[in-house]
Amino acid sequence: MCGIAGVSLDAPVPEERIAAAVARLGHRGPDDRGVWREGNVALGHTRLSIIDLAGGHQPLVTADGALVLIANGEIYNHVELRAELERAGCAFRTHSDCEVLLHAYRVYGDDFLEHVSGMFAFALYDVPRRRLLLARDHLGQKPLFVAAGADGVRFASEIKALLPLLPARPSVRAVGLARYLQHQYAAGRETILEGVERVLPGEVMEVVDGRVRGRRRYWDASAVEPWETDFESASTAFDELFDRVMRQHQRSDVPFGLFLSGGVDSATLLGALSRLRDEPLHTYSVGFEAPDMVDELPLAAQVARRNASRHHPFAPDGAALLARLPRTIWAADELMRDFASLPTLYLAEQAQRDLKVVFSGEGGDEAFAGYGRYRVNPLERRLKAVAAPGSGGFRTGGLLRGRTRRRLAGDALAGAMCHTREPFVEAWASTPRGWSDLQRMQYVDLTTALPDNLLVKADRMLMASGVEGRLPFVDHRIVAFGLSLPDRLKVADGQGKHFLKRWAERLVPRELLYAPKRGFHVPVRGWFGDHLAWLERVLPAHPAVREWFRPEGVAWLLRRDAARGRLSAPAFAIVQFALWHRIVLEGDGADPGSDADPFRLLEGRA
Repeated sequence: MCGIAGVSLDAPVPEERIAAAVARLGHRGPDDRGVWREGNVALGHTRLSIIDLAGGHQPLVTADGALVLIANGEIYNHVELRAELERAGCAFRTHSDCEVLLHAYRVYGDDFLEHVSGMFAFALYDVPRRRLLLARDHLGQKPLFVAAGADGVRFASEIKALLPLLPARPSVRAVGLARYLQHQYAAGRETILEGVERVLPGEVMEVVDGRVRGRRRYWDASAVEPWETDFESASTAFDELFDRVMRQHQRSDVPFGLFLSGGVDSATLLGALSRLRDEPLHTYSVGFEAPDMVDELPLAAQVARRNASRHHPFAPDGAALLARLPRTIWAADELMRDFASLPTLYLAEQAQRDLKVVFSGEGGDEAFAGYGRYRVNPLERRLKAVAAPGSGGFRTGGLLRGRTRRRLAGDALAGAMCHTREPFVEAWASTPRGWSDLQRMQYVDLTTALPDNLLVKADRMLMASGVEGRLPFVDHRIVAFGLSLPDRLKVADGQGKHFLKRWAERLVPRELLYAPKRGFHVPVRGWFGDHLAWLERVLPAHPAVREWFRPEGVAWLLRRDAARGRLSAPAFAIVQFALWHRIVLEGDGADPGSDADPFRLLEGRA
């Protein structure tokens, strides 16, 4: 796991700008740094050493100096791919998993990523051809941001590392902000900042002499063909696939552990890992004591005991997590408001004391159709489709509606609200005709909510503490398998994820597998109760809030919240936007730490 940044410009970039970008990625790679420069191209790298601890320094350069690589991630099939490439005559200079990318490019040409399985974002520079390739893994586990301007192209793993490379600070983009408010993240190629884009999951961008020459998708889930099969045949195929994926994901020269909830996905991973290992695994869980909430710590402890793991349960209080809110915003880098970022960051901080790699269960619900939103009554979906057409009645809602929306949104923001559902509509429309609506719903989530929300949390919260996350259920081979299954194997007896649960009965107690899905809720909005009157005075005066919202509407919302004794979801979204603006756009990219005061930051004080 690492951080990358670089440029391909019309003129040499000042050395101090590359140094500043690399410095802002230090948390992603605390073990090593390196920079390669030639002419108007510069590539910077920070390294978290996982494989080939002594010899994996980057940038990686071929013996003839013709190819240069900086990469963030892990190539899970590097052992098998290295053997193929050595048979083709390639001579490796290191034992780094990422070196296979250089030789695969040389042997297989532009189709080289069709031979690769992993999570990655990289920049590969072909020196003789002055050709820079920027690429991202199949599902978007690793981030990569690009700004293409009249004077060339700049890129980085995180927005805060991209900012020092830009000629001027970018402005907030109205549609991006509107999508964040409505859906808790801004989906698609465009980000919340003008001129800053994402390299899409499964995409390669070609840059020659500082100009974008093209983009192509080397993989997309829409190419998955439905498989008409029964449970027994599917189970046999999945046995082999899951075993191979899990064995490859375990490749590491450092210890690893697992984030364990009381849910199906992490329990399945623990069961599988326990069978493949001779020594106990470190597991980490977090829980809360709050009204109307199920504490998952007892469930996690039960699973841990069954698998004899070295279990580490944590029950932080609200004050400890609220103090981490600024750090989660800094770490997320993109504007997104997943409450689960707080406990994820907390667990990463605890796990970092013991290890560098953590397995986690993200992706199981998308791959195997576990979410309740996939099982909405067909009549209800038809009615929603009439009110909000284009996505089959799926992903039709939004946080701000009716009077609240009219009172809060400023003119520019209000004008952008009609564009918030476009990524969902476009994803739905791009699915094959032969797919079922269930597969279409999965695809919409796989191309929006997964890369732009769930994987942002998983990557950034862990990397903030120098911990690598490994997510087997987000491996593109697992996703393709789950997506291909017939609907009846995914949803049955009123429950989702039917195939995975039935298959996992050998690994996980049935009472846990078939318990009602609980979800993971963090009572963060209740922690603001003593500060609501203060927020009513301060938040409407925040410069970024005044620019995009109606101050009188924000004050009205907070007065209503104070009367109820609880911060509302729209108010929390505005609080987080204000903090993000202070930390990412106005700040210097510094980590605010785990004990920052969010209220002092809102006032503009450190």
